[in-house]
Amino acid sequence: METSSDRPGGSRRPWWGRIAAGLAVVGVLIVLVERFSLVPGFGGLFGEETRDRSGPALLKSIQDMARYEAAVGNFQVVVDLEKDAAFLPDAIRGTRTLYVGAGTVGGYVDLGALGERNVTVNGDRTKASIRLPHAVLGTAALDPNRSYAVSKQRGLLDRLGDLFSDNPAGEQAVQKLAAQHIDVAARDSGLAGRAEKNTTSMLEGLLRSLGFREVTVTYG
Repeated sequence: METSSDRPGGSRRPWWGRIAAGLAVVGVLIVLVERFSLVPGFGGLFGEETRDRSGPALLKSIQDMARYEAAVGNFQVVVDLEKDAAFLPDAIRGTRTLYVGAGTVGGYVDLGALGERNVTVNGDRTKASIRLPHAVLGTAALDPNRSYAVSKQRGLLDRLGDLFSDNPAGEQAVQKLAAQHIDVAARDSGLAGRAEKNTTSMLEGLLRSLGFREVTVTYG
């Protein structure tokens, strides 16, 4: 039987074209198998080597601090974040991430605005009264060494999208949510009150070491 390639004028793909197409197919299969763990242990054949090529850190600015960091709270929260598509099943489109976020929140008293009107001393320098602003809580700082994703479930379309993403399965959303939950927990924990109590103890000890026998610290 005569084929189109055997007939005069018939077209046949060049040998290098067939090789390139074959290599492209093999490359796609390797990426899919490794990404979706279709063959257990297969990913180990393509071990990764990490090199740190970062430049030196540059000092941009220095800011003098005028606050007393009086207390630090350690918090942990389990975030269960699910995103669904309106008309598609979870197996096709949707993500669910279970994330453990651990971080700290600091409580501090701002001493930078203190002036003569905030400090009262009697004539013989035995009594001192100090009025301070209420303690303030800083924002939550997640600890990357103690925060981690427990599980990630993604639909088929989300997995395919990760193949072409610079940040596949990014955890930015769950990290932000974890920090928000920790901030709320810090406000309800009494951390600000502990910061004021510790600031009072620090000032009482400092002024008594300078000869004051009676020290009164108020906030507001």
